[in-house]
Amino acid sequence: MCFLNRCDNSSHVIFCSVQPVYGAQHPPLDPRLRRTYPKDTKPKFNNLKSKKASSFHEFARSTNDAWDIDEEEDEDFLSTPAPTLSSPSGHHSTSAQDQQQQIQADDTETGVSDRLAPPSTEALDFQDVQEEDAEYWEHVNGKVVKSSSDAHLNMSSVRSSLQKQQSLPVRAIIPLVARMSDQNASGAPPMTVREKSRLDKFKQLLASPNTDLEELRKHSWSGIPREVRPITWRLLSGYLPANKERRELVMKRKREEYFGFIEQYYHSRTDEHYKDTYRQIHIDIPRTNPLIPLFQQPAVQEVFERILFIWAIRHPASGYVQGINDLVTPFFVVFLSEFVKDVENSEVAALPLDTQRNIEADSFWCMSKLLDGIQDNYTFAQPGIQNKVKALEELVSRIDEDIHNHFKRYEVEYLQFAFRWMNNLLMRELPLRCTIRLWDTYQAETEGFTHFHLYVCSAFLIEWRKEILSMVDFQGLLMLLQNLPTIHWGNEEVGLLLAEAYRLKYMFADAPSHYKR
Repeated sequence: MCFLNRCDNSSHVIFCSVQPVYGAQHPPLDPRLRRTYPKDTKPKFNNLKSKKASSFHEFARSTNDAWDIDEEEDEDFLSTPAPTLSSPSGHHSTSAQDQQQQIQADDTETGVSDRLAPPSTEALDFQDVQEEDAEYWEHVNGKVVKSSSDAHLNMSSVRSSLQKQQSLPVRAIIPLVARMSDQNASGAPPMTVREKSRLDKFKQLLASPNTDLEELRKHSWSGIPREVRPITWRLLSGYLPANKERRELVMKRKREEYFGFIEQYYHSRTDEHYKDTYRQIHIDIPRTNPLIPLFQQPAVQEVFERILFIWAIRHPASGYVQGINDLVTPFFVVFLSEFVKDVENSEVAALPLDTQRNIEADSFWCMSKLLDGIQDNYTFAQPGIQNKVKALEELVSRIDEDIHNHFKRYEVEYLQFAFRWMNNLLMRELPLRCTIRLWDTYQAETEGFTHFHLYVCSAFLIEWRKEILSMVDFQGLLMLLQNLPTIHWGNEEVGLLLAEAYRLKYMFADAPSHYKR
């Protein structure tokens, strides 16, 4: 898949702002993915193992994304004069519902089913767990690997082949009663004595005339209490000043400034220059967390549409890139939780208009602050991601040589799985509640979303050491790495992951000879 769309016009090359990327959740449809072929007449797709890519672009061109999404509505999308998200494409929501199936008991017989088991205090019935919508056709090793979520095709042959390869069960979605926005997923009491003491400390820091940001970061590293997370995120992201008296004034001015951008630019979404950007945003928004009803509400999708479009046209160096839509969701959920207790089942359109506007503006500015630090991840050729993936490979080769050599033996390139880890900041690998907890620490770290994220990815990879080394074929390894079983992860697991990442950072960050070959 290309990272830049080019249009040849009178011998001039015009660079468009929409850049589909490898590893994005929903790239444009490859028509070959829909066809079924007799066994002996399958078309020969690009073989990743037969020849190593000599450049990042060659790798991108030779790699087919592992997604199967219908886009029949694309052809007539721009035929209407001014489409809105008030009536989003019913195709995607219907598809999401149709693809939710019950996980069978034999899923637990695979080699890593013990990693999926929830803590003993959480009585979850696996038959109530639904399969995630994002199960797709995979192109790996020159073969087409069929998703087990397609109930209308030959399920017996799929199940047989997967069992032979000792592959993982598909990643599942816990019902939303499992507290999407609650960092505690193990059924522990919502407020212990220690947690109450920490909450009081946060309130004390936030109530001071000039909040000590260093002290706030120190306390936030281990997680931020939900009650004070919205204001803490605004401060740590740099959106609001430390001076308490100035906060309301700054917030009022920034919110007005954002809606000034809406009035100034949003009407241009159907202009020739921006229609491709708007079209891609419109396509991607219904696919953002498709199994969480909150993000399928028309009012929420309209908010995301405005946020992403305004950001894209104000940052022409990168424009909109698939994956940026994911980065809005944690901010939106956190700021929404300031006004409603039951985030999962709240009706955003029922909130007062001013409240909706405030949530939208704050989400825009905090997302913008985040992207300011990682924008090279989304510029042409995405040099930031290339450098981070290379750094991850170097680091893992020093931390765990067995895993590194195992990848080399079966010709697994780090780019094939770690691109998404860097592009989406592990949001596709973790439940949303875990992402929110992870971002507490990222915002407490000086370079949390860049430098520290590298060590978190390293610790995350090592976490699955046993499962990785048990896979003895290219296809099985890639399926594992793209469907790691984290659905039952909660506060405890994220805390251990962060602690291990901190240990790796302490050992390797200031030891260049340990880091580089």
